[in-house]
Amino acid sequence: MILKTHIKPKTLSSPFKGILLLLSFLIFSCGVQHNDELIIEKQGSFTVGGTVKKSPGTFDPVEHGAFNPANQSTQGQTLHGDHATVLFQHPVNSRELPLVFWHGFGQSMRTWQTTPDGREGFQSIFLRKRFPVYLIDQPRRGLSGRSTEPTTISAGTDDQLWFGIFRLGLGTEFYEDVQFSKDPEALDQFFRQMTPDTGLLNIELNIDAVSALFNKIGPGVLVTHSHSGGQGWLTALENDNIKAIASYEPGSNFVFPEGEVPEAIPYLGGQLSARAVPMSDFEKLTEIPIIIYYGDYIPEEETQNPGKEQWRAALTMARKWTSIVNKHGGDVTLVPLPEIGMKGNTHFPMSDLNNQEVAEHLFEWLQEKALD
Repeated sequence: MILKTHIKPKTLSSPFKGILLLLSFLIFSCGVQHNDELIIEKQGSFTVGGTVKKSPGTFDPVEHGAFNPANQSTQGQTLHGDHATVLFQHPVNSRELPLVFWHGFGQSMRTWQTTPDGREGFQSIFLRKRFPVYLIDQPRRGLSGRSTEPTTISAGTDDQLWFGIFRLGLGTEFYEDVQFSKDPEALDQFFRQMTPDTGLLNIELNIDAVSALFNKIGPGVLVTHSHSGGQGWLTALENDNIKAIASYEPGSNFVFPEGEVPEAIPYLGGQLSARAVPMSDFEKLTEIPIIIYYGDYIPEEETQNPGKEQWRAALTMARKWTSIVNKHGGDVTLVPLPEIGMKGNTHFPMSDLNNQEVAEHLFEWLQEKALD
């Protein structure tokens, strides 16, 4: 793949035009096919949301201006934190509605970028389909690590725990037909994309930041994963610019109308509860198309495999939620990937070996709902 940044020639002086023409000649003289190019017209990054914390007193630039980690005064100073960081790219001839990608627990925007085994992720796949793409690092995570509240970051060894919870396999052994690369380097890259919270996890901060993003960019489609799935429903209750939601393996915070909340679903190691919201709020979710995806290795019955068990509960709750939303006039499509012939997907279908096929299904749904 060749990534080109498109800059309108009228903004360049003659020497720069000549350099661009030379570079273009060199690229095409190397035999690169036109359909392998990805031309970006506009890109950048910014922050949205956040708070400002201020210490009492007056800052003295002489007395307090020297950096001294052992004895640093905060008197009269501010801290800007709790914002989300957004990276965006617009391809040439882009479609009207952008896709906004929100990561899950312990993850960052890397979820949507290059796959652990080095292939294109959803970022590039959907740029090639001419969608403007916005990638989020939610507050107190990844590039948004500046928190206004302290926390303790653990250095506990837990790779194999997540190997099981993310349904790559059991212990250290991959499931036989898993769609995740079994190359040791891919697994090494996968473990290294985990990132901690740098402050207490605050769902309201996250919702406010993502809502601020939609206020800034206008109408778009929200694409969530895992932990951000439930936060996605809650954000849609706050912001009418979310015109549709695609959610990969939502695991918590399903919202039901007051009086129609199902009982908590027990699973090995815990239980999954739903949230109640007023019907007037809930009805907002009936006004937008929603699609939900789950991968493979999710049992229908209780099992002694804790990594699978919580996803059995999540899929069970998702079925109840789909039924309630559609009962009230909504448009929710629930897609367990094995039921449509896509076998072996993990908790990260966007990173699996068949991620192009997974993305194509979403693209066809976007077309069907006139969101393209």
